[in-house]
Amino acid sequence: MTEVTLDERRFRERFDEFNEIGATEAGGVDRPALSDENERARDLLVEWFRDADLDVRVDRIGNIFGRREGREPDADAVLFGSHVDSQYNGGRFDGVVGVLGALEVVEALEDAGVVTDRPLEIVSWSNEEGVRFQPDMLGSGVYAGEFDLEYALGVTDDEGKPFGEELERIGYDGDAPCEPDGVNCYLELHVEQGPSLEDAGVSVGVVEGVFGFSWMNVAFEGQANHAGPTPMHMRRDALVGTADVTKAVRELTATGGADLVGTVGSVDVWPNAINVIPERVAFTVDVRSYDDDVVDRAVDRVRDEVACAADREGLEFEFEEIMRLEASAFDADCIETVADAAAAAGCEYERLVSGAGHDASYLNEIAPTSMLFVPSVDGVSHRESEFTEWADVVTGVEVLLGAVREQAST
Repeated sequence: MTEVTLDERRFRERFDEFNEIGATEAGGVDRPALSDENERARDLLVEWFRDADLDVRVDRIGNIFGRREGREPDADAVLFGSHVDSQYNGGRFDGVVGVLGALEVVEALEDAGVVTDRPLEIVSWSNEEGVRFQPDMLGSGVYAGEFDLEYALGVTDDEGKPFGEELERIGYDGDAPCEPDGVNCYLELHVEQGPSLEDAGVSVGVVEGVFGFSWMNVAFEGQANHAGPTPMHMRRDALVGTADVTKAVRELTATGGADLVGTVGSVDVWPNAINVIPERVAFTVDVRSYDDDVVDRAVDRVRDEVACAADREGLEFEFEEIMRLEASAFDADCIETVADAAAAAGCEYERLVSGAGHDASYLNEIAPTSMLFVPSVDGVSHRESEFTEWADVVTGVEVLLGAVREQAST
């Protein structure tokens, strides 16, 4: 087999240039989906795709594809990539490593004069993070048939701006159908976003599946009143109810299942004044496990805790489960392809399950899928201090290269 070598300098220069877009003073990036910064990132990615002689298409939800034909153009393609949207004040590695790593794989093959049997397609999924527009993984979800296109285009941000209108504003309302067309498999390189690989002292994670999770929106409605003259027994404090549920979420993770995690991540308080009893609080709850029954029981428990807290404090409440994704076990053959590629690259690896959701979860419903992880220093992600050693990034891309070459052989 022809030797193929990554151009580490090219890869690093591109990584650094790309992360100048939306760069924050603290060393992170801020380019949430369909923002001006996200538009600039998309523009640069498309430019690089075209420079690499890839056939570029954009579908109706804004997913970007770059295709390199193989010896057998009618064969199903190997699809691989990730995303380039970020959290607000997020990290430089999340998603980007997978997209730019995929581009480096294709360019390294081109440098070596290697043409694969199957076509190769790089993808950058639209709105993976879900920080501005919920639900998350919207682009891959529409592509895989999980969400209706019209529903997705009508999703709004906190300012009431529809996803479809913002997609048009930045010029990425493509005309290609948002549906699979001849996908042999899907592979995704990503940072771990947890501490397991660093704790194990290995450079690569072979991912066997992804946690299931539920997102819930909760609101308590009480009564605003003056913080001084109002006796404690007369108060209907929406924030007290929220605090009770927050504590209950932490406690249920200790008894609900060995891998169950739970988070109250977003809280909005009205009127949010130092001398006024909070009248209304809207907040979110996120629960996750690799066991779907554990997630189901956790959702029921949260709903019960909300009702009990409302009763204790004399509050009205609203409860809605806005997102439910079942745990996903990846394809056994794809998993072994990644493991074999790691062994061939001479690196130690760890088999693990992802606690974070990824586009691969939806792709797994329509095509054989697997992922590979590279370590996150101190297990940090979704914040500006997110970091992965560059040597580990390069190792991950080398493993991705090996896995892609294997899957692209007919």
